Amino acid sequence: MAIPEEPRVRLPQLRLDELLEELQARLDAARGTRDRVHSLLEAVLSVGRELDLEHALHSIVEAAAALVDAEYAALGVIGPDGSTLTAFHTVGATDQDIAAIGHFPEGHGILGELIRHPAPLRLSKLSQHPSSYGFPPNHPPMNSFLGVPIRVRGQVFGNLYLTEKRGGLDFDEEDEAVLSTLAVAAGVAIDNARLYEESLLRERWLLANAEISHSLMSGSERAEALDLIAERAREITGSALAAVAMPMADAPALGVEIAVGAEADAHRGLVLPLGESLMGLAFSAAAPVSSDDVNSDARVAPEPPRFRGLGPAVAVPIGTSEGGVRGVVLVAREAGRPVFSAKETEMLQGFAAQAAIAMELAERRQDAQQIALLEDRDRIARDLHDLAIQRLFATGMTLQSAGRFIEHSEAAERVLRAVDDLDETIKIIRSTIFGLRTREGAAGTGLRARIVRMVGEATPVLGFAPSVRMEGLIDTDVPSEIADHIVAVLSEALTNIARHAHADRAQVVVTTDGREVCLKVSDNGVGIPPDGRRSGLRNMAERAESLGGRLQVSGAGTGGAEVEWRVPLPADHGHQ
Repeated sequence: MAIPEEPRVRLPQLRLDELLEELQARLDAARGTRDRVHSLLEAVLSVGRELDLEHALHSIVEAAAALVDAEYAALGVIGPDGSTLTAFHTVGATDQDIAAIGHFPEGHGILGELIRHPAPLRLSKLSQHPSSYGFPPNHPPMNSFLGVPIRVRGQVFGNLYLTEKRGGLDFDEEDEAVLSTLAVAAGVAIDNARLYEESLLRERWLLANAEISHSLMSGSERAEALDLIAERAREITGSALAAVAMPMADAPALGVEIAVGAEADAHRGLVLPLGESLMGLAFSAAAPVSSDDVNSDARVAPEPPRFRGLGPAVAVPIGTSEGGVRGVVLVAREAGRPVFSAKETEMLQGFAAQAAIAMELAERRQDAQQIALLEDRDRIARDLHDLAIQRLFATGMTLQSAGRFIEHSEAAERVLRAVDDLDETIKIIRSTIFGLRTREGAAGTGLRARIVRMVGEATPVLGFAPSVRMEGLIDTDVPSEIADHIVAVLSEALTNIARHAHADRAQVVVTTDGREVCLKVSDNGVGIPPDGRRSGLRNMAERAESLGGRLQVSGAGTGGAEVEWRVPLPADHGHQ
């Protein structure tokens, strides 16, 4: 009898294949997730290693593109105004692509959407979003989009923009999560890089302060120290121009003593009113004054033109309101460069304040040396008076008494001459004592101050303030009699402009090289008519000829007229 077979259990073959495929898919997904997490960790470590800000930003863009498999990636840095992009770092676009597109975007359209609403934004087609403006000519085609903000210490620093996921796919939630995680790490890396750059910058400022202090304390002239202040301020702030202005004696104005860099010649020697220039305003307020575009700033007088090609500028006082403002330093960058940030201005102000302290210490040291010198002079004068004069006087009295006993007439005459010589010697010593004991009194009114005062008095009559420039040792090299003529000629020239020129701009330039002095007064008025009265010009010419000089009248470069009054200086003046 045959034994019947037991039924065999059969699993459906199709169901088993499905389970195996699902298991493989899950294994692949797990492996992919592991690999992606590994890539994310590598990207975070790579970004965190960068301390140079520019390198860090580029590293972030490269990591973002690799993590979400995007063809194009960019990082836009939001400017101080919080609404525009001031820098753009890209990956994927070639140099030829960038050149064909033109200017980098400033934050309009879909890019501005992330600036206005700093939250992750994912799109399958860019052109379908209401904020999309389309692309400029020659821009590569882009459809899928993923944007994520980067925050640094709670503030939005910029945005990551990713487009064109490879394979024609859309960015998914996992891509968004990965990119958001990278953005957090990027914020930390950017903060570290900024702190590192700030520490390096502070070190440079400290070294510059030490250099200036050493220069001043080692006995360098003030002009050398001011030149060093201007040079270091220009170098460290990355500026094209730096200028230093100091207050003028007996005149409410600043004189630009030092200027280095672009347009330096146009600044050197300028006299700036306290209320009509960035430097004057910074001096009056004892606080920084900045400009986004100094070339078109209404607070800056247009004449003479001196900021061509320059843009952002800031003027900071040398010193503080508590300790007294000693001057002003101004730095200006080329047009198109970033404006001076609050941190940069703060560091520049700290540098200027430390420079003022160094100048104060150097002056105190010079005062101490001067006091020691005067005390030494007093001692010498006292010794001459108490010892030398008394002994000479006693010797003269002895010789005079002895002369009565000399019978030889020629010998008696020689003794009397010796007594007279002793009297003259005593007079010379007394004169020397007087010179040693004389202190410098209050400084007299110099030519610089008289010129500034004259221009200030003429301003209400003219209806505008003429620009003033003075170069050379005007107060030292120009004797008082010539200075009187210069003031008289300047007064006559300004009066002529007010009466006849119908001008709205004028310039006064006074220069000396130690051999001659030159006064130039120009305006943009109607010029000097051929048949007009010339009594004033004749007086100017006679003054110049009486001093061996000359007067020349010509048309100014911008219309109007220019009066040039030039006379030689005495060879021995200022060198006695």
